[in-house]
Amino acid sequence: FPTSTCCQIWADTQRELDAMLQREREEFLQPQEDPEQVMKMLATAYVQYLAILRKLDEAHAPLIHQQKRAAVRAALDGVMGRILEIKGEMVALEKSECHSMADILLELQRVPEDIEIPIPKYFIKENLGILQYREKYLHEILLNAGLLEQEVVTAMTLAEAVRVIQVAERARQGRARAAFMRRIYLEEKRQSRKQEEKVTKSPDDAATCIQKVWRGHRQRKETERLREEEMIFLGMVSGASLPPELEVMISLQKVNVLEGVAQERANYSFRHELKAAEGPHIKETFQGEITQCFLECRHITGRFPDYPPAKAGGSKALISEKHPQEIAEDLAAKKAKAEAEKNEKDKKVKEPKEPAPEKKPAKVEKEVVVEGWKMGPSNFLLMLEEGSSQYQVFWENRDNKSDFLQDHDPELIKAGERQEVEEEIRVQVDEVMEEKLLRVKEVVDAEIGPGQVKEVKEKEKKGKKRHRKPRKGGHENLMMSLACRSIDSLFQQLAEERLLIQVKNVNLSDYMGYNDCVRSLLRETGAMPMPTIPEVRQLVALYGILPLGSQTVHENAPLVKSLLLAGPAGVGKKMLVHAICTETGANLFSLTPSNTVKYSGKEGLIMMLHMILKVGKELQPSVVWIGDAERIYSKGATKGEAESNFKRLARLLPQFLRALKPKDRVLLVGTTRRPFDANPGPFCKVYQKIIVVPKPDYLTRFGKCFTLWKHYILQCGGTLTKLLNLNCLAHLSDGFTQGHVVEVVHTVLTELRLLQMARKPLRTAEFVTSLARHDPVYNEEEEAFQ
Repeated sequence: FPTSTCCQIWADTQRELDAMLQREREEFLQPQEDPEQVMKMLATAYVQYLAILRKLDEAHAPLIHQQKRAAVRAALDGVMGRILEIKGEMVALEKSECHSMADILLELQRVPEDIEIPIPKYFIKENLGILQYREKYLHEILLNAGLLEQEVVTAMTLAEAVRVIQVAERARQGRARAAFMRRIYLEEKRQSRKQEEKVTKSPDDAATCIQKVWRGHRQRKETERLREEEMIFLGMVSGASLPPELEVMISLQKVNVLEGVAQERANYSFRHELKAAEGPHIKETFQGEITQCFLECRHITGRFPDYPPAKAGGSKALISEKHPQEIAEDLAAKKAKAEAEKNEKDKKVKEPKEPAPEKKPAKVEKEVVVEGWKMGPSNFLLMLEEGSSQYQVFWENRDNKSDFLQDHDPELIKAGERQEVEEEIRVQVDEVMEEKLLRVKEVVDAEIGPGQVKEVKEKEKKGKKRHRKPRKGGHENLMMSLACRSIDSLFQQLAEERLLIQVKNVNLSDYMGYNDCVRSLLRETGAMPMPTIPEVRQLVALYGILPLGSQTVHENAPLVKSLLLAGPAGVGKKMLVHAICTETGANLFSLTPSNTVKYSGKEGLIMMLHMILKVGKELQPSVVWIGDAERIYSKGATKGEAESNFKRLARLLPQFLRALKPKDRVLLVGTTRRPFDANPGPFCKVYQKIIVVPKPDYLTRFGKCFTLWKHYILQCGGTLTKLLNLNCLAHLSDGFTQGHVVEVVHTVLTELRLLQMARKPLRTAEFVTSLARHDPVYNEEEEAFQ
């Protein structure tokens, strides 16, 4: 979009956001007694915030102005966090992860697609270069370790070889003919010039020729200038003009990098300019404040204060402390309290002990008055309100049409850099003032003498004696060895041992499916049917993608450290794990019995988890995936050494999750085909959120706009004809999963069958025969999941 369009979308969305914040102040802060009314209120706000998030992302993606991008980015993060908070309140109210939204959508005149979770584009766009480098580095490690299958070079047939030779020969003849025709053209041009030179021209003809050349030159220059302005406006060039051949080749990623470098240089120049202009005044102000604080403290307490260390904030902590008068009052109060306690102790020693008093009757507990539901505290409302006020001050009345180059705002940069300049100057002032304070103490108070130095040394020796070094065992040695290693070496080791795997490029939107109206009606009656495929997409986006993609959201939103995807084989659990990593640019660590067999015993597994944790935190976001997660908590006896070693993770996973802090964008994801085989107590405690993934319904297998069969047949190169009845296939494949459909299509559409497609069209019976060889998901298994 043009810049003016982006700013207009931002302005309209900001007005909607202000209206939502005003509504929250009026409704959410008041206690509510009717649960249905509360749920309706929350669901309405949830749908409206999703619409705002979608528009903010639409405005943020094409913006060039860095300061505007930062403002819209803050609003984006705030809205995402608020959506997660409202979702948490809805889940706590209904005790269910899925909700009936039909009435709310009808009232707001929205369609079911409006409650799909939009994934901001900046998750990948702003880290594209790093992600591409990391993917290339991982590919090289796996290739060198022999863990990737190289492309097989097949020999040519005789016909293919003849055709390649014919193409090359025809190209050679074409080039030779073009060179021959060029020589003829140049010779004819040379002859015509000789004839023109013989004929004398009049002054008028010469003037006309000169004018023609000059006007052509001037028009070419004007066209180049207009083209350069257009490229700058479109964001393809960030300032100075470039050669025309390079302008076309510049990509969006290169432009973003250049803009970031230009912004850093602008910030650096503004910081130096600000330091030169206001630095002396700031330095003088700090020195005056610190000196005044020293004098007042000595006047009241009788001595100069100790200078706070740099860890405590230096002079910042000194100035932020209480006023010297308050310090003197506190000291006097503490002295009076100590004297009073001493007098009481003396009285107790002199007076005889009194008999123990009779026990008082137990107090009658007061009745708890239920005030009704009230919205919990929010970490994002204040962020949204601050962003709204900043928008009104800086951006609302700004003329975007005149800002053709989308340049930075100097005043905003100075306001942001002023704090950094003050911190730099404060550090310098602290060094100078600390030395001055020591000299003044030596001269005036004589506080630092040989006796005091001796006492300080004795205290330091006593402190060293008390502090004993812990004994180093096997566990400490392992941790020390990990601490000494670089991230690159750990990354390479994890990749070579298949603990760090490549992510398949699939998006969440590729996990296709329709909303099931029947399940929505059942949910309105109070029943809890299996979630639909769109609901699974929404839950994966809310608990997996949005927190991993944004550091602000992950630190302040309700923290979800672990997620379990449960469903029959072939419903797309593994695909959802790869979609989480693709949408957020996360690393994927895979834990299976075969991968963990090298790390045998408790110490080996602890070392493995520490390696994963160290690399995952350093290169966040990261996803730790455990396939067949029920095997760790299986009820039966273990089979083999690898299986028993894998089950030792049951005691280590809670410690692994406790080590994850809100700042660590690391998510534990488990997938299971048979969750009912695990011990439910510890199994459900490890995973905070459990999502049941269903098999496809009829609308997904055969819909008006989309059909599962049609999508995969066309994807594999098949052709649809009247002989292929997709409606029949959709009915017959009831109970089968998406994995069954994919396997059947690949089995039927072989290379030989695709070559026969023109003379032998596809028939329904071919797919039915292959489908009959698979076992469907029976009702008993689906009920067990439910």
